[in-house]
Amino acid sequence: MSPEPPDVARRGQWLRGLLDICVLALLASGESYGYELTQALECAGLGQVQGGTLYPVLLRLERAGLIEAAWRAGETGPARKYYRLTAAGRHELGAGGAAWLAFAERVGGILREGGVE
Repeated sequence: MSPEPPDVARRGQWLRGLLDICVLALLASGESYGYELTQALECAGLGQVQGGTLYPVLLRLERAGLIEAAWRAGETGPARKYYRLTAAGRHELGAGGAAWLAFAERVGGILREGGVE
């Protein structure tokens, strides 16, 4: 098996630190299920997130009371577990999102000072 290209490996490292807040942000617009969340993350340009990465995040967020889950029968297939944001999750998204944006701005400042545009 060949190693990942450096940009893919780097993006994976960044995403591991941000996946919780990204999932909360995706659920802010409405409930969703695992596969749909992975598709939304990929469409947003964050790369392919495997179920083995996403589902532990969903379980951790659920145990923390930031999301709730409910099984529903599928219209054309098996039942799906749908996730939705709780009030605590909305609060965490606001606080965590603001903290991330402030941090990203500081990192951007350092990079711009270093000549990166």
